[in-house]
Amino acid sequence: MAIDERTGRRYYLDQPQAIRDDDALVFILSLHGGGSSGAFQRLYFPAYQYCDALRLVVAAPTAATVDPYRHWVGDADDEHLRNIVDQVLARYGHERIAAFWLAGHSHGGITCNRLLRDEFFQQRVDGWLSLSGGRIGGIEVVDNFFPPGRPAASSGTVASSTRPTGGRRARIGTATAPECDLSFIFAVGEHEMVSLPRSSPWAERCGAGARVERALVVDERPGFVHDLMREGMSTPGWGRVARPGSARVLEYPNARDGRVIADVVRLDKGHTEGLEPNVTRAIVDLMVSAPGAKARRHRERSRESRGTMTKAPT
Repeated sequence: MAIDERTGRRYYLDQPQAIRDDDALVFILSLHGGGSSGAFQRLYFPAYQYCDALRLVVAAPTAATVDPYRHWVGDADDEHLRNIVDQVLARYGHERIAAFWLAGHSHGGITCNRLLRDEFFQQRVDGWLSLSGGRIGGIEVVDNFFPPGRPAASSGTVASSTRPTGGRRARIGTATAPECDLSFIFAVGEHEMVSLPRSSPWAERCGAGARVERALVVDERPGFVHDLMREGMSTPGWGRVARPGSARVLEYPNARDGRVIADVVRLDKGHTEGLEPNVTRAIVDLMVSAPGAKARRHRERSRESRGTMTKAPT
């Protein structure tokens, strides 16, 4: 665990066991869904397993707002997230952070989309991973997405007591195109959507080619978590118990500046079933392969600033 030194709030922080001076680290800020927590998100998207192999730093905080369920709203949470970014960059050094990704599940993905309208994040984020948190260009969500019952909160994501209608339902499937340039990966359970569009507006904006399907990712191991509060009464769209599975990886190649744009469809899966280790690895491999142009520019500005400060007067 780490502590936000400005607010005292704790968050999960995973890193390689040993960090070298010449390391190029990829920083992932991973946000949980509504009604969930940093602990659940860490296991739902277990990127921490690959901190050593892929040189990752992964932060998984918990939202403070709990009425009517735990979710990311308000200035206090936004300040906490900005503090984490500042603290991670300072702790590991700007020169070591090769790229910075926002990742979010469900409401956490919607929150990432909102943060990308904030100048602080626009200047720093190199990529966005939406884990069923809205696709740029949209998908149609199935009608029986939400399970019956009205528990006060969910160990997975949005509580059914906040069952969305109209525009809110559309937001689950549709994300607003950000104004900044970045890589974009959308991952979704097959049973959450009616179908996946064959094209991507973000890929078109970035000049990418027609999508190419990579080798099927297969995993005989299950994910680590699922929505325990709805076990036995859930819908396929919402998700059942964590099980072994496979995923289609659909990539849009040759995007401008080497950006990575991809859709990942988890077969026979719903919204709350934790990602399997191999599927997680395939997604993180895509993230690590993407450029970190903003991080590089930030390092260059830092070097220029240091040079100006140390330069002797003439």
